[in-house]
Amino acid sequence: MQGTVYKSTGSWYRVKSTDGTFYNCRIKGRFRIEGIRSTNPVAVGDEVKFNLQKDGDETVGQIYEILERRNYLVRKSVKLSKQLHIIAANVDLVFLLVTLENPRTYPEFIDRFLATAEAYRVPAILLFNKVDAMDEHLKDETKYMAALYRDIGYTCIGISATTGRNVDQVIEQMKGKTCMFAGHSGIGKSTLINRIAPDLDLKTAKTSEQHKQGQHTTTFAEMYDLPSGARIIDTPGIKGFGLVNMEKEEIGDYFPELFELKSECRFNNCLHLDEPGCAVKQALETGEVALSRYKSYVQMVTGEEDVYRTGMKEDV
Repeated sequence: MQGTVYKSTGSWYRVKSTDGTFYNCRIKGRFRIEGIRSTNPVAVGDEVKFNLQKDGDETVGQIYEILERRNYLVRKSVKLSKQLHIIAANVDLVFLLVTLENPRTYPEFIDRFLATAEAYRVPAILLFNKVDAMDEHLKDETKYMAALYRDIGYTCIGISATTGRNVDQVIEQMKGKTCMFAGHSGIGKSTLINRIAPDLDLKTAKTSEQHKQGQHTTTFAEMYDLPSGARIIDTPGIKGFGLVNMEKEEIGDYFPELFELKSECRFNNCLHLDEPGCAVKQALETGEVALSRYKSYVQMVTGEEDVYRTGMKEDV
C-alpha cells in the first residue's frame, strides 16, 4: 500500500493511504542501519509504502520504503549534534512566524532558516505576528525588518493571529498547497492555525511572562487537511537551527542578495570575507547589503555558533 505520513511521534507514524484511510504504522528496523543519520528517518509529508499486519485486534502498518522527496526542511539536532532532524518533507510553502518580543526572533535564526529553505528548495514567507500588541518602537523595528527582507525578495506579511488581522492574506497564499508553519514556541503558530481552521482546535498556551519565552504546546509535527484543499503542517517550537550538509563555498548561494553579486567579485571562489575586489564587501559599505545579513553569513561560513541558539530552553 502507499500513503502520506500525517503525524510522526518518533516511534509511530500516522499514515493516510491513497483511499483516505488512516493507519498507525511503524518502520522496519533496517531504516536505522542504512546510514540515515536522522533522529526521524520518516517525516511528516513523506510518501511511503507499507504493509498491513495484525497486532492483536488492531491492524497496523509497517513502512518499508520512503519514496523520493521533492524537497524537505532539515536542521542539525541540538541534543544529538551528529544527527539531523528532518522537520517535514514535500512542502510547497513554509511560513516562518517572527516576533520581536515575547519571544524575540533574532536575525541570525531567521537567516539560517531562510538559507536552509533556499538550499532545500522550499519557498518561504515571513509572517510578523502580534502586530496588535506592539508599541511604536516595536512597530518601527518590525517595519524596518520587513522592508529589509522584502528588498531581498521575500514576501513579508504583518499579522495578528489573535485578532485575525491580515490572516486572509495567509489563507490566499495557502490555496492548494501543503504549507508548513514554523517558529519559536509561544510565537503563535497554533493560534494562527486555529484562526485559519477553527475546527482543528489546537491547544495553545500563553507566553511565559517570567522568562519571556513560549510554553510548548505542539509536541509532534502533524499535518491536517483543510476543506479548501490546502494542507497545514504544524511543527513543535524550534529554538536552535544548525546547518546540515552545507559547504562554506556554497552558503553565499543561499543568500539571494549575495548570490546576485557573486559574478562581480574579482575571484570566482570569493568567500566575501577578506578577499580583494569583493563585490559583496563593497555593497556592504554602500548599504546595498544589510549588515545583519552579512553577519549571519559570516557566522555560517566560519562555523561560529554552529547550532545557533536563542538562549532559551530547547524543545526539539
